[in-house]
Amino acid sequence: MCGIAGMVGQPDPRLLRGMARILAHRGPDDEGFYDDGLVGLAARRLKIIDLVGGHQPLANEDESCWLVFNGEIYNFRELRHRLEQKGHRFRSRTDGETILHLYEDEGDGCLRHLEGMFAFALWDRPRRRILLARDHLGIKPLYYRLDGGRLAFASELKALLLDPACPREVDPEALALYLTFLYIPSPVTIFRGIRKLPPGHALVFQEGRGTVKAYWDLSFDRPRLENRREAHAQVLAALEESVQRHLVSDVPLGVFLSSGMDSSTVLALMRRATGGSIKTFTLDFEESSFGEAQAARLVAQAFGSEHREFIVRPEVADLLPRLVWHLDEPLGDSSLIVTYLVSELARREVTVALSGIGGDELFFGYPRYVGAKLARYYQAVPELLRRALGGLARWIPDSARSDNPPGRLRRFLEAGPLPPGERYLSWVSFLQPGALAELLADGGPAIDPRALHLEHLHRSPSARIPDALFYLDLKTYLPDDLLMLGDKMSMAASLELRVPFCDRRLVELVARLAPEVRAPGLRLKPLLREVMAPLLPAEVLDRPKRGFMVPLTQWFRGPLLPLARDLLAEGRVRAGGLLNSGPVARLLEHHLGGRRAYDDQLFALIVLQLWQAAYLDEWPARRRQVMAEVDRG
Repeated sequence: MCGIAGMVGQPDPRLLRGMARILAHRGPDDEGFYDDGLVGLAARRLKIIDLVGGHQPLANEDESCWLVFNGEIYNFRELRHRLEQKGHRFRSRTDGETILHLYEDEGDGCLRHLEGMFAFALWDRPRRRILLARDHLGIKPLYYRLDGGRLAFASELKALLLDPACPREVDPEALALYLTFLYIPSPVTIFRGIRKLPPGHALVFQEGRGTVKAYWDLSFDRPRLENRREAHAQVLAALEESVQRHLVSDVPLGVFLSSGMDSSTVLALMRRATGGSIKTFTLDFEESSFGEAQAARLVAQAFGSEHREFIVRPEVADLLPRLVWHLDEPLGDSSLIVTYLVSELARREVTVALSGIGGDELFFGYPRYVGAKLARYYQAVPELLRRALGGLARWIPDSARSDNPPGRLRRFLEAGPLPPGERYLSWVSFLQPGALAELLADGGPAIDPRALHLEHLHRSPSARIPDALFYLDLKTYLPDDLLMLGDKMSMAASLELRVPFCDRRLVELVARLAPEVRAPGLRLKPLLREVMAPLLPAEVLDRPKRGFMVPLTQWFRGPLLPLARDLLAEGRVRAGGLLNSGPVARLLEHHLGGRRAYDDQLFALIVLQLWQAAYLDEWPARRRQVMAEVDRG
């Protein structure tokens, strides 16, 4: 695992060293540079495979091609064997070197052979051409900036900002997207002029021009798998193969263990593959309705793992500024707190941890998927009645429970009159267009922030609602919320996070399953429950979904209240210039009144305020500090 950075067109060696320095948490074990006057490459390395060799940047046999690489290629041994038979000579045992030799044989076609998580830059020196690529599902991030015939790129946005010529102008579209969904979907970033390379895409930069193109997309047009028994066998085999591939490592591995199906599946299959002892890590909360430790402990005991637990307390308010710094962009998913804390806990004993991220998307794990099914029947209710129920629904109060059933019912009824795509987006939006326009100081962008998501829905290769929602979440929520925070928070602790459910071959298999096989009835994760029934304890199979959430509702009425009042104070909000202070004050007031829970919205606003302080107000001083460290050597 690494942090990578570079520039094409008059590279600045001092700036390149600064970019590596600011990414040091991603790779504390090694640092390397390449500069030929046309391109500059930098890498920070966390040693996972080939601990002695594997220094980056990597070169091919005649040093005509150079690579900086972040991630893991899980099928590198098979690829290496094939390449060696063709006469390629390897300098190391590292997985990244296979990319160089594949490129020699197949050019950009090398991407179709790679299985794993990756973001890389490959400099073809004779052709004066650089190839940037990001893995199929977007597990590893890659930011870039094109300006005046030059290209700069990095694993984290903050490295690009070290260039004094890089503007720090907030993109209104990105801000609206963030406040609507609590994350910023690719290719947009919070700053104008900086972009995220989308999952499954590559960027070719040559002769001062950059071209972004897709090399992979999810397809539903292959013959559907409709036999339930055959589907069970293939899914179990694909899960086992994925977990087996994700165990490739020269350093210790562990598992993030909650009480749910996904992480329990990973642990069960990991135990089956290794037969040895496994380290597991769990977080618990003092608030009883959010606690997972007791159930996770039962799973750990069932598989004989070496189990560690950590209790999360509201002192995390002191931690938030550091976490927001590592995020690069505003990201309002409060699970970032527990992701960082469990990463920090795991890093004391292992260098790599496996997680269950992606299981909900693949196996029908979100209540909103059930809502989409129910909505088809609800459409039979006369429109006037649906509209009347939608109007009355606003009086339904929220619950302090982690799953908030009355809040879900209210959102379902309020969106009842909408078309299917807009209805779903209403459920996953935290501010509706009217409230968003009122909150933003400039009234918001001219375009609907939901337009990008609607475009993904319309571009879905399948018109079936379960397939289209699966496709949408794989393009937006999974890479730009869950995987992004997973990468940033684990890397903040210098821990590599692996996600077996995001294996490309597994995802393609699930896309082949007929909807009635993948998601029969109205129960969450029916297929995964059936497939794993022989391998998991009954307590896990029968346990309702809890989600990876923190007790924000209680915290905002107690220990986090001083932080909220400080960051969302009228004068501070007005001085920031991004938001209107009146609507912000009303959100906090209504939340404290107890009838309506605005914990997600308030957390997003707090993150935005902390981000603004770090990346707008304090950035000049932070930049001077980094470059001063570079000058001191």
